[in-house]
Amino acid sequence: MDEGDHTSRADGGIDPDNGDESDHSSDSEDEGPEAEDPDIEDFDPDAPTETGGDSSTEADPTTPTEADSGGFSEPDPDTGLNEDGTSHDTPDVESIDSDADTPSVSTDARPETAGLDNGGRDRSSPDVDFDGVVLDDDDEDNQGLFDDLLSGEPIFENKEVLRPSYTPHELPHRNDQINRMATILVSALRGETPSNILIYGKTGTGKTASAKFVSQELESTSQKYDVPCEVEYINCEVTDTQYRVLAQLANTFIEENQAVIADRLERLETLREDATDAEDTAGRDAAAALADTEFDSVDEIDERIETLEDDADEMEEVPMTGWPTDRVYSTFFEAVDYHERVVVIMLDEIDKLVEKSGDDTLYNLSRMNSELERSRISIMGISNDLKFTDFLDPRVKSSLGEEEIVFPPYDANQLRDILQHRADTAFKPDALTDDVIPLCAAFAAQEHGDARRALDLLRTAGELAERSQAEIVAEKHVRQAQDKIELDRVVEVVRTLPTQSKIVLFAVILLEKNGVHNINTGEVFNIYKRLCEEIDADVLTQRRVTDLISELDMLGIVNAVVVSKGRYGRTKEMGLSVPVEETEAVLLSDSRLGDIENAQPFVQARFDN
Repeated sequence: MDEGDHTSRADGGIDPDNGDESDHSSDSEDEGPEAEDPDIEDFDPDAPTETGGDSSTEADPTTPTEADSGGFSEPDPDTGLNEDGTSHDTPDVESIDSDADTPSVSTDARPETAGLDNGGRDRSSPDVDFDGVVLDDDDEDNQGLFDDLLSGEPIFENKEVLRPSYTPHELPHRNDQINRMATILVSALRGETPSNILIYGKTGTGKTASAKFVSQELESTSQKYDVPCEVEYINCEVTDTQYRVLAQLANTFIEENQAVIADRLERLETLREDATDAEDTAGRDAAAALADTEFDSVDEIDERIETLEDDADEMEEVPMTGWPTDRVYSTFFEAVDYHERVVVIMLDEIDKLVEKSGDDTLYNLSRMNSELERSRISIMGISNDLKFTDFLDPRVKSSLGEEEIVFPPYDANQLRDILQHRADTAFKPDALTDDVIPLCAAFAAQEHGDARRALDLLRTAGELAERSQAEIVAEKHVRQAQDKIELDRVVEVVRTLPTQSKIVLFAVILLEKNGVHNINTGEVFNIYKRLCEEIDADVLTQRRVTDLISELDMLGIVNAVVVSKGRYGRTKEMGLSVPVEETEAVLLSDSRLGDIENAQPFVQARFDN
C-alpha cells in the first residue's frame, strides 16, 4: 500500500484497517519504549526514509534530514530505533556501506559506545586498530631463526669440492686412463679427426671426472696454440632422444657461430672506417690502405659485411619440439660445418640414449665426417653398462668403439687417498678425527669401490657435525651419515616404484607388521588382491606378482630366497631389507595407496580364513 494511506491515530498507533506489516511509518517513534510493536523487526527500512508524506509524527517537521545535515542527524532520545526509522536490531546494510548514511552515535544516547568513530570501532583499542602497535624490533637479545645456527664455527672451507659435479685439478689413481685419453685426442690439436672412444666402468669409478679433466686440458691447450678445437658435453640421462641431442648441439653451435659473426663484423667495420678515413683525411687511396688485408676495395668489405649479416639472419634456433628430425639434423649439420673446427661430442650415460631411442643418433653422428667439408667430429661415449654395445648395429659398433678404456673400481686405499686429497681443500684444518676418512673409505669400498658414495658420505658426515654444532667431525657422524644415506636411497627407490610394485611391497609390510615371518608368495598374493580391491586397481596374476617380488629383491628392498617344500613344491620366502616405518610412510604418500583406509581388518580376515 502507499505511504500516503497511513493515518495517525490519537494514541500514535497505526489504523488496523490501513496497516500493512511491511509498511510501518515513522510515527511509531512517538510511542517511546512503552509501545513495543512485535513486528518492528520486519520493518521495511526503505519506506519511511522519505519525508513529506502523509505519515505524521510528533517530531518537529523542521528537523533537518541526513542529506541536509551532511549525513549527521540528531537521534530521538525517546526511541529505541535508529535515526532512519529502522530497528537497532536490523541495521540498514546500505547505511553501513555508505559514509553519508552512517550515523554518528551520541555519547548521551549510548554512553557505552563513547569514543567510537563512524565505523563503530574504538580507535583507542589495540585489538581493533593496529596503528598504535609497536613491534619490539630494537630488542638486541631477540635471537632469530638462523642466529643460533650461524653462531657456531663452520667446519667446511669449500663444501663444493666434495660434490660429484666438481672437477678436481688432480685425479689420484687415474693417470693411466687419463694419459690414454690424451694420446687419442691429441690429434685434434693437429687438425685431424680423433678416434671415437668408449669409456666403461661402474658408478663412481671416475669416468666422467677424468673425461671432463681431459676435455678442459684439451680446450685450454687449443686456445694456447690458437687451434679451433672444442668439447660439447651432453648428459643422455636427461637429453635422451635423437631430437633433443641434435637440437641441443645445433643450438650450441648456432650460438657460437653468431658470436664469431659478431666478432668478424666488428673487425670489418673497423677496417672499413680506417680505409675510409685514410682516403678522406690523408688523401691516400683506399686500395693502398687495404694493401695488407685480403680486400682490394671498400666495396669488397661491404659485400663481406652483407654476407655475414645474411648468415646471421638465416641461423634459426631449433625449438625443443615441433620440427621434423631431418630438418633438425640438417640445421645441426650446417651449424657445425659453418667454419673450420674439431669437435669432440661427449655423451655421458650413452647407454640411456640407446635404450630410449635406439642407435640412430650414433649412426648419424659417426657418419657425419664423410659429409663435412670444414669440420671434424669425434664421439666420446661414457657408460656404466659394459654390454650395451651388444644391442648396437654392427656398423655403428665398429665405428663407435674404435678405442675402449675401462675404469676399474677403487679399493679402500685408493679411496682413502681420494678423500684425503679432497678433504684438504674442503675442510678447515684439524676438522676431522683420524678415523673419519678410513671409515668413509671402508664403507664405500664395500659397495664396489664407489668414490662418489665415499665423497657423499664424507660431506654428509660434515653436515651432520655442523648441524649439531660440533667442533670436529668424528666417527659417530660418519655412522650417522651412513644410516641417513641408506635411508635416502631407500626412500628414492621406493618412491619411484610402479604402482603395482608398491602394492606388493605394501602387502609384505602388512604381513611383517602382523608378526608373520618367512612370508611366502601365496600369503603376499592374498593380501595383494585385497589391497587392489580396496583401491580399485587391476589384479595381476600370481606369476606376475612373483616377478615383481624378484624385482624388489634385485633392488635390495626385500630379501627373497627359494625354499623347497618337498612334495608340495617350491616357494619364495621373503622378508623386508629396509626400515618398515619409513618405507610404509613413503608408500602411503602415493595418492592411490593413500586411499587405503584401516588396512588391519582385511589382514586379520586373512588369518581368520
